Amino acid sequence: MKSVSREGSRIRNKVARRRVVLEEKAVKKKDRREARKSREKERERLGSEAPPKQEPRTLENSREHDETIVRRGDEAVAEAEQVDEFAGVLSGEVAPKVLVTTGYRATRVTYEFLKDFVGVIPNIVYYKRGGYELKKIVKYATSKGFTDVIVVREDHKLLTGLVHCHLPDGPTAEYRLTSYLRSGRIRNRGKSTSHTPEVILNNFTTRLGRRVGRMIGALFPHNPEFRGRQAVTIHNQRDFLFFRFHRYVFSEAGERVRLQELGPRFTLKLKSLQGGTFDPAGGEFEWIQKKDMVTSRRRFVL
Repeated sequence: MKSVSREGSRIRNKVARRRVVLEEKAVKKKDRREARKSREKERERLGSEAPPKQEPRTLENSREHDETIVRRGDEAVAEAEQVDEFAGVLSGEVAPKVLVTTGYRATRVTYEFLKDFVGVIPNIVYYKRGGYELKKIVKYATSKGFTDVIVVREDHKLLTGLVHCHLPDGPTAEYRLTSYLRSGRIRNRGKSTSHTPEVILNNFTTRLGRRVGRMIGALFPHNPEFRGRQAVTIHNQRDFLFFRFHRYVFSEAGERVRLQELGPRFTLKLKSLQGGTFDPAGGEFEWIQKKDMVTSRRRFVL
């Protein structure tokens, strides 16, 4: 069959050229649909002898080999996680207590984000930044029994990042923050309640990824109140951490369930993980993002 796109490239009229391109797309879509139906009929005919379905090739399932990927049943990793910095909170022995503040000269953008953010994490307290250095804030928070400090950063009235410091001994993570959508702009959203949510950490597969996931999970108490039917999900996909907050709603008969988003939405990208509390000048980094590290689209660190 003669290629429609080549013919379309010779058409100088924009409207006519677009019509030809759309016709070509419709033909290709029809061909794919017919081919799919043909494969399904062949599978039904062959029954148990049918070959396995071909899995589409994606960046995730074709990622480069990484020796730090944690396999199921890895006893060394399990033993290390039982005594790491987050074990007390994740086991329920220690109740998390989070201090959140802003960067210098914060604007309405940051305060709108904080209004949403404070409604998601239980046991979180906002402190005005003032002129205090972050090291002094960390020292104060440690003395008052806080388990975490979070600083929301902005630049030119745009949210740019988060600094998350786990207390009393670290580590400290710095993230780039993008794609923030406040709760009020989400269609058909629900209203969150004070119930402690469930926490779902998804697709953290490497040693670094599990460490980051456990650090985020340690912000929340791990005794969820199921009556509230609320769940916080942090989903890792290609090293981007997608934050979502939902309530699951059952039908009257209790046979079906759907998700109602509560908000907010935002995305985090790890920039660095530093051992110990905040010390960008003299601290030792466990991992830091560098430009020369991005050598392949199929290489992921989390």
